Order: sequence, then structure tokens, then C-alpha cells
Amino acid sequence: MAGKNAIYELVDKRLDAQGFRDEHWEGTFDDYMDIVSRNPKVARNSFQRIFDMILHFGIDRKSKFRREYAQLQFFSDPIDHGDDGIFGLEGSLMHRVDFFKSAAQGYGTERRILLLHGPVGSAKSTICRLLKKGIEYYSKLEEGKMYTFSWKLPREGGEFDIVPCPMHEEPLKLIPQSARRDVLAMLNESLPPEQRISVNGDLDPFCRKTFEDLLKRYDGNWKKVMDHIIVKRFIISEKDRRGIGTFQPKDEKNQDSTELTGDINFRKIAEYGSDSDPRAFNFDGELNIANRGLIEFIEALKLDVAFLYDLLGASQEHMIKPKKFAQTHIDEVIIGHTNEPEYKKLQNNELMEAFRDRTIKIDVPYNVVLDDEIKIYEKDFNKERVRGMHIAPHTIEVAAMWAVLTRLEEPKKAGLTRLQKLKLYSGKSIPGFTEDSVRELTEEAPRRHAGHQSALHSGQDFEFARQRSGDQKERASTRSRS
Repeated sequence: MAGKNAIYELVDKRLDAQGFRDEHWEGTFDDYMDIVSRNPKVARNSFQRIFDMILHFGIDRKSKFRREYAQLQFFSDPIDHGDDGIFGLEGSLMHRVDFFKSAAQGYGTERRILLLHGPVGSAKSTICRLLKKGIEYYSKLEEGKMYTFSWKLPREGGEFDIVPCPMHEEPLKLIPQSARRDVLAMLNESLPPEQRISVNGDLDPFCRKTFEDLLKRYDGNWKKVMDHIIVKRFIISEKDRRGIGTFQPKDEKNQDSTELTGDINFRKIAEYGSDSDPRAFNFDGELNIANRGLIEFIEALKLDVAFLYDLLGASQEHMIKPKKFAQTHIDEVIIGHTNEPEYKKLQNNELMEAFRDRTIKIDVPYNVVLDDEIKIYEKDFNKERVRGMHIAPHTIEVAAMWAVLTRLEEPKKAGLTRLQKLKLYSGKSIPGFTEDSVRELTEEAPRRHAGHQSALHSGQDFEFARQRSGDQKERASTRSRS
């Protein structure tokens, strides 16, 4: 039996004291300016950060049916050794990366809601879970460092109250907008065009009021205001509600928009004298706490119309407008997922045209490749998970084959069976059919096989992603090809 000393020793080996100190670093605003001058990428926005996070894990080059495509290692879940790995959706996943690539470079998709659309069990929730897990992990790495700040506010007796920024704002937002553009231009000189940072919008209402009060106190001396700033590392955490939000529909009678945008703290109204005072507001809505990260809307199209209207401003203007309170700027990725019946209702609802215009739909189809389906089954039915029981030979292969066959439509080509169609999708050779035949088959049912079809046309996407990933590792200044 292991003694307590052996247990303590084992725990000490697993703990990283230096890593803990790095994650809890604190310094002055002057210290932060040294950091951001050396590495401007610490001030990336949420879309840039997620895009870089995906490429951080690397890319493999694959070839199928005489076409090249990219296999992104991130979607194999290297963080948890494949527990949430996704197989067989390479093309659909590349469309997702294209969305983040465009948004990271400011081409317009950063003002849209990413809507994952597909049948039940097609890995929509798994994709969202992977993105949340990845951005949380990435924020702990050297490459993914990000920072926020707290206020050191004086009180009677010469002591100070430490008040954290309620929305984890980027410290560069403390630079007045009249000077911020020039500062960003100076920081971006060392970055290639597609990686340049942009810090948009104002501080949240609480920090804005605090900043203005201190600026009045020091007669406009901005540097003295910065003496009240404590900059610190910002680690994204879903369980602690920092940088990741999740919202799902509930009973309409027990759910209102304040769960998204925050609410007035009525106990503090008597203290501050007004319900519009930022100090009397709780910035605890899901859109508030997800600032600088991402928010997931589960079954997005089942939400009440009032919630969907809130998403219009959040996506298009990057603004949220709480009830009886000032507008608040946000920087976050908005992802929703839905099934086909709800999406058809949206298409048929003329009153929701504005919402349709602000979404980018990406299909998440069923997997139709046998080898990938076998990998999915082996992830849950292996010797480590199924202990003390024997799995008969070929059981997993037969189960995977049956599952794929139920997803395939009857071939329109004469003399071709479903089983032969399955073999063609799996890369097997069948007399009388070529690799071009597979592309013709995918066109018969584009909705169900969209992911497979898209994988055949992602060679250019791969070239961009591969070069961008290499640029990150080598910190080269050469512009990537798209």
C-alpha cells in the first residue's frame, strides 16, 4: 500500500509551479506595454485567436480521389487523446476554418452567426465542445497568452479596493480612441497584413465610468489614471464562466433576455441612486461572460423570437443593449446549431429575414466513409472501455457498415448497389467505376454527402492553412497564400 509521502511526491511531480506562476502573472500597465510591444499578437481578437488555435495543432496533407485536402489535427482532439475526435467530415470542417480565416482578416464573416446545420447525431455539439475546449487550452499556452486588467480604486484610510474588469477587456482599450489607431499602426508594423491586430469599441460601461471619474480627478492626466491599473493573465474557463458562454432554450415563462445581456442589481440602486449607474449592474449574462471568447447557442432556432433579436445587434454591430442600460461592445464568436426541421421553419418565416441574413449556415452531414465510421465505434468500444467482455471479431466493422448503409440513398446508376456505393466512398475499386464516379454520386444527394463532396475541393484551403501554420511556428513575415 502506498504511503502518504509517496502520494505527496506523486502530486508534486504532476504540479507545475512555474506554470501556475505564469498563469497568475500580474503587473502594471507599463509592464503590459513592454509585452505587447514585443508580441502584439497577445491583443488578437476572438476570431483571430480561434483561427490560430486551430492551426496551432498542425495540418496533414491527404489525397483522395486524385484531389488533395487538409486534415486538421485539432479536430482529432489531441488535447484529450481523441475523446471528442471527429472523423469523416474533412470538407465540412474546412468550411468552418474558412469562416474563421475570413473573420480573422476582417472580411465580413466576423459580423455573422455561425450556424451548424445537420441531422441529429452528426457531431454539431461535439464541434462546439472541441472549440470551447481548444480555446481554453490555448489560452494557457505561451502562444495563446491574453491579458485583462483590474482597477485599484482608492478608499478612505489610504487603502485600495481591487475591482476586476467585469467583461475581461483587452488592456489596449484603455488607450483613448483618438490615439489608439496610431498605436495599433505602430504595433502592426512587424506583422504580416493577414495577422494585424485591431482593437475596436469602447470599454464596458463600468470601466468607462471608472476611467472618466479618474480622468476628472487627475485633470486629464492619462498616465496617472494608468497607475490605477493592474494587468493580469486571462485564462479562459468554461466552468468558471470566463470567456465561454452557453445558452439553451428553456420554458418561455421562466426565461428572459437578461440571461443573455445581464440585469440590474436592485440592492445597489439605493447605494448609487440610479438604476442606470454601471456600478448597479450585474454583467453576468452569457453574452457578457463570453466576451473575448465564444458563446454556444444550443438548438438556436428553438429560442424565442425576443432572444433572436438580441443576436442581431450582437452579431452585426458587436453590441448588446440590456434593458434600461447603456450599450456594451463585445468581441466574441457566436455559434449556434440546429436540426433540419427548425431550419426549414426559419426559411419559411418571412419575418425572420434579417436573422437569416446574419447567419452563415454550414452543413454537418452524416459520415458516409466506412473506415471513419469504424474509428468512431473503436473510440467507444475498445479494450480500455469495455473490460471483462469479449467483442466478437468483425462486430465493429459490421455495425459500422450497417450504420453507413442506412445513410446512403439508392444509387441512380444502373447496376450499382448500396454496398458497392459504400465501397466506392471508402476508396475501394469496383470494375466499371472510376474515381470520377464518386463525384457524380455525391451530386445525387448533396445534403447528406456535402462534407464528403467538399473535401474534394479544398486543395487551395489546404495550401493557405499549411503556409499559415508554418508562418506561426517560424514567425516569418511572408504573406500566406489563400
